[in-house]
Amino acid sequence: MPFLGIGLSSAIALFFIFHAIRTQQDRYWICIIFMVPFLGSLIYFAAICLPKLRSTPVGYQIETKLRKTQDPERELYEAQKKYEASQNSTTRINLGKALVDNNRADEALTYYQQALTGNNATSPDILLQYAYALFMDHQYTKAKETLNFLREKNPNYSSDESHLLYARVLVSLNEREQAKKELETLISYFPSLEAISFYLQTLIGWNQIDKANHVLLIIEHRLSYLPKHTKRLNAQWIKNIEQSKQKLNQLSKGVN
Repeated sequence: MPFLGIGLSSAIALFFIFHAIRTQQDRYWICIIFMVPFLGSLIYFAAICLPKLRSTPVGYQIETKLRKTQDPERELYEAQKKYEASQNSTTRINLGKALVDNNRADEALTYYQQALTGNNATSPDILLQYAYALFMDHQYTKAKETLNFLREKNPNYSSDESHLLYARVLVSLNEREQAKKELETLISYFPSLEAISFYLQTLIGWNQIDKANHVLLIIEHRLSYLPKHTKRLNAQWIKNIEQSKQKLNQLSKGVN
């Protein structure tokens, strides 16, 4: 086992040495990695690789997930501090969002309501966040009313997220025909794996096996054309789709 650890440490060190040479880093990095392989590799990664990784979408997502894992309430704490320092629409909205992200949607509602006053009373972006908070608090009827109000006051506002949220609200209210129409319209122009994954899950929940199998074929066709980096960004939805596929296969066997 000690030899395995030494071998792994050396392999990692060689990887970063080759990286330093290929990217034309200062030669002292090679010396640092060579003299203290494990610690040197760690320092090199933190100083050279991590800043560049942060600038990519995948890197940003990884950093965000790590930060939330290490300190899940940090964003909430910072939002609360800013709100206490200056109570305005921006700090109220940010605090509301942080509360929703920490599964405290019921507490977020008050801050969104306070933000939806004056010139912001019909703001589509704030209304959308408020509707989402209502949805997360299981206030589906009120969420639907808020989204209808958003559409009424902002007829030219276009948001794929609002359409998906509206569909999710309709499903929660068991308004199947309207929800199905909304979802089919959405996935016809919005190439989101989140949207079509949700539609597949919904059809399975409604026990519409034939329709679900048809949607699964569409999904698999789209997945076959996705580049690797897009698949990495959509890993969560792809995992959900795979789970839905397994469940659908079991249901299909039961029908047959």
